Amino acid sequence: MDTLDELADFMKRHQLLLVTAESCTAGLIAAHLADVPGAGELLDCAFVTYSTEAKARCLEVDFGTIARHGLSSEAVAAEMARGALRHSRANVAIANTGVADNAGDGNTPPGTQCFAWAYRRADGGDQAEVFTETRRFHGDRNAVREAAAEYALLRIPHYCAPRGGA
Repeated sequence: MDTLDELADFMKRHQLLLVTAESCTAGLIAAHLADVPGAGELLDCAFVTYSTEAKARCLEVDFGTIARHGLSSEAVAAEMARGALRHSRANVAIANTGVADNAGDGNTPPGTQCFAWAYRRADGGDQAEVFTETRRFHGDRNAVREAAAEYALLRIPHYCAPRGGA
């Protein structure tokens, strides 16, 4: 899948409704999907949780997970995605957290982005399958954020295709 229009067609065919839980991208994932005509059928809502407190308050990310794994971690991204699904009517969640530039925590290289995709299958009740990845993007702060947002969206078919293929 190479374009957002192709992604939108895929999402419509498979009745996927997205919620995002964004830290580093600060709403860009949702904004990119909103650029597609008919995005109202594809996007339920977006949580922008930049602070640790917002992650805990809005998405139920456990402070212990943050302490054990760090703010920029797949474990935190996974909890963000699960929390976003719990607080929306969506069946797909994308979460990201990371460091876009040198202003990070000092332990995580600039450009590092941790992602989670959570997919609640129609036959799965409240259980969601969660998939995580860490990627590093290059460029200035905004180039990293843009690349991360596009990457996150275009990975939906990889992780969220209904059983039996895309």
